[in-house]
Amino acid sequence: MTLAGVATTSATADAAAPVGPVIQDGMAQPVFSTNRNDWIREEVWIETPVDSDGDGRNDRVHAEVTRLKETETAGLKSPVVYEVSPYYAGGNPITNHNVDHDLNEAVRPGKGWQNRGGSVRNPATDERLAVAADADEAPVGAGPQPAISTSHESNWLPRGFAVVHAESLGSGKSEGCPTTGGRNETIGAKSVVDWLNGRAKAFNASGGEVKAPWTTGKVGMIGTSYNGTLPNAVASTGVDGLEAIVPISAISSWYDYYRANGAVVAPGGYQGEDTDVLGEYVYTRADRQVCRSVIEELAKAQDRVSGDYNAFWDERNYMNDVGKVHAAVLVAHGLNDWNVKTKHAAQWYEALKARGVPHKIYLHQGGHGGSPSVNVLNRWFTRYLWGYENEVENDPRALIQREDRTLVEYPEWPEPAAAATELNLAPSTDGASGVLTGDKTRVGKPVTETIVDDASKRAQTLADAVTSPNRLAYKSGTLTGAVRLSGTPQVSLRMSYDRPAANVTALLVDYDQNGKAKIITRGWVDPQNRKSISKTEPVKPGSPYRVDFDMQPHDYVFQAGHRIAIVLLSSDYEYTIRPTPGRTLSLDTTKSTVTLPIVGGAAAFTAANG
Repeated sequence: MTLAGVATTSATADAAAPVGPVIQDGMAQPVFSTNRNDWIREEVWIETPVDSDGDGRNDRVHAEVTRLKETETAGLKSPVVYEVSPYYAGGNPITNHNVDHDLNEAVRPGKGWQNRGGSVRNPATDERLAVAADADEAPVGAGPQPAISTSHESNWLPRGFAVVHAESLGSGKSEGCPTTGGRNETIGAKSVVDWLNGRAKAFNASGGEVKAPWTTGKVGMIGTSYNGTLPNAVASTGVDGLEAIVPISAISSWYDYYRANGAVVAPGGYQGEDTDVLGEYVYTRADRQVCRSVIEELAKAQDRVSGDYNAFWDERNYMNDVGKVHAAVLVAHGLNDWNVKTKHAAQWYEALKARGVPHKIYLHQGGHGGSPSVNVLNRWFTRYLWGYENEVENDPRALIQREDRTLVEYPEWPEPAAAATELNLAPSTDGASGVLTGDKTRVGKPVTETIVDDASKRAQTLADAVTSPNRLAYKSGTLTGAVRLSGTPQVSLRMSYDRPAANVTALLVDYDQNGKAKIITRGWVDPQNRKSISKTEPVKPGSPYRVDFDMQPHDYVFQAGHRIAIVLLSSDYEYTIRPTPGRTLSLDTTKSTVTLPIVGGAAAFTAANG
């Protein structure tokens, strides 16, 4: 199919620039110049309708525009690939919150994790975690970040697109204040789309107005981590002109980044970080005082004491406005991303799917970051930015990298054949582990097993332990065939506590033939939020309560010869507040279950459970 101004031959670049993009196999071809001397660069400041630094004038967003001379010479208007980031100017030294304290206490600063150049260090153990420097692995949290790269220019300019990089409010050369996902940051990023469509003004360094007659006004946003979160935020405004987004390892609700079911839970690798710490890190504009009160308000409003959902978090919940999204969304996420956890991708994708928004998901075996291939991106942008009907919307919706690193296409995700499979917890008979079973277990008089909290012990250590007073384990039989999980596991526990507050952590574990544990996914809950994430209700020591909570979504195949297990513990060293060891949690196994989304449902589990 040929659109006006779109060539579909396989022609390559020659002396005369094409009059339009060249489309082959449903993708825009690199037929324009790859010589950087043929790039036009502009630096602009785009006016926003917000004054987040309170200086009496509207904030301006700094942006860099790159486009090709030859496309303009040929009279071709270009769609735009746009990335916005708070990281282009680097970051400030920061100190994370101390997490070694009792529950329901506010403590800062202390022995928190600290940024030290190219790594993050835990002063208590001198353990160092490398911070990835690759743009695709850029963390949302603290750590060195890359400056503006030219990978987008190299990929997209030869295909006829223009490229825009912008700095989020409060960072680099942009004005305003950083608010870690606040409304002003969304509006700042949105204003760039408005300018590209003639609805906002921009100015050069001399104060002269700059317009964008060179663009079609069709914009595709892309980015990883915070840079991928801002596309979600802007899409949730429903802004005209934003036709496609590719959020990679992106946040869909900031509450789910720093909290979980009422518990204060860290992003993986950044124990003790919170919105104020991240806001301080990206506050890189020249004026270092004007936003002081804004950063202080973040520290107050985020409420690290209760972990409750409140108006602060509601402002940063893009799920509230997912109904406004009309841009085609290609979600990309690592199945082993414990920084921006998989819940962000899963709940965003599910909501888009339910509303009929054009959607596709790419899930891979890596951690934080990881973009789809250029071909996958090209088909998406060719369809929704160039408007060429390559039928990408009829492709399989899910592209999943399996455990052996092969890419498999599925019609949709989670797998439609996955069914909620409720499994019971049979108590231990040998003091080592109980049984995870689809059979009915004892009812009537409670069968109680206990967990003694010790936050100094890591989850992996507890999962590997043959026996431990600090965890309970419930294992299936040895599998006679493969069992695939696809979706979100749910946990329902009947528990009592010897103190008014406690952490509860659940792990889904794969035990191999040698008994080695691999943690597949996990979840957390504050029992004080057993009724609502918005309201803390202290527990009465000794009284039993039910806690229902989700684990992080996943897609995983348990192989024959392995065992599926649920491991329960209290505090999670790498994620939760770490109180003094000693509190005791009691589990009533007769009234506790776990529900797994198993492809083929209960029948598949039963058939494979040896």
